[in-house]
Amino acid sequence: MRRCLGAALGVVLGAALLGAGTAPAQPVATARAQPVATARAQPVATARAQPVAYPDRPVQVVVSWQAGGVVDTIGRALAQAMSDASGGQFVVVNRDGASGIVGAQAVAAARPDGLMIGFGPITPITTAAHTIRNVPFGVDSFDYVCKVFENVLTVSVANASPFRTLPELIAAIRARPDAMTYGHFGTNSLGHLSFANIAGGLSLRVVDVPFRGEVPIYPEMLAGRLDFGIGTVGGARGKPVRLLAVFGDSRSRAAPEVPSTRELGLPTLQPVLAGITLPRGTPLAIAERLDALCRQATEAASFQAVMGRLGEPILYADRAGFTAAAQRDNADKAAVVRALGLLPQ
Repeated sequence: MRRCLGAALGVVLGAALLGAGTAPAQPVATARAQPVATARAQPVATARAQPVAYPDRPVQVVVSWQAGGVVDTIGRALAQAMSDASGGQFVVVNRDGASGIVGAQAVAAARPDGLMIGFGPITPITTAAHTIRNVPFGVDSFDYVCKVFENVLTVSVANASPFRTLPELIAAIRARPDAMTYGHFGTNSLGHLSFANIAGGLSLRVVDVPFRGEVPIYPEMLAGRLDFGIGTVGGARGKPVRLLAVFGDSRSRAAPEVPSTRELGLPTLQPVLAGITLPRGTPLAIAERLDALCRQATEAASFQAVMGRLGEPILYADRAGFTAAAQRDNADKAAVVRALGLLPQ
């Protein structure tokens, strides 16, 4: 099968990766004198871990994306709600660069004491190791605390397009091999992998055109220079486009009228999973405390108001659920990259 590709745009990983950077240690309090001995010995330890006074110092919340974007806005609203619930301070720090890799590396390399945590899509974690050379971390470099939302990918066409359904579009691609084009947000990006997975599974021959992000795809599609595009539910909102499908096992709450790729019987990758991560080896008591605070934050009226304004459904999952989803996502991406014969950029 001949594959036609647009001009590939590699992801550049900066040579200097950011360090861990945790808050300075606090002064040690002077202990009061204790009785030398008593008739009854005090217990040395208990079987169950004692509750932790966390956070007792400011916590850096690393958002691996630019300030002012959707992920940053959600991260700041979540951090504020967690601060309110805990009485502590969760402070967002933007460490964007290399499509999220710079921030993810900062979290992976941080001291596992809960004073630096990550928030945002885990795509740099579950995809980068398979698609980018020399990434210094992998899926097992992190602990997964809670999922907060999903960035759901879509197949869309201009409103003027003759295609009303994804099966109609697939039939046209099959009838015109190597003639139809689609845009996605970068070679080896999740958007690229998601439709390449369908094309490979159905032996379709279609020309993919990589762009720098989602935004420039829509003008090209509306001008008729692309037959369809891969974007997101949020990115398509308010634009004169028609959503033919969402990628995932089920329909999106943000677009319940649009069928899922699984529902249509097509090869399916998960949506972009987004939540809180920790450096691997963070004490369990801290991870459990963060999970509890995350759940409380997603139930807070202030956070729900922000998500409602953005049109993003809250899709909370606990530590066990988020960890399982991350491991599945990583395995799925590795399998797709191998099947398609894609090489790290």
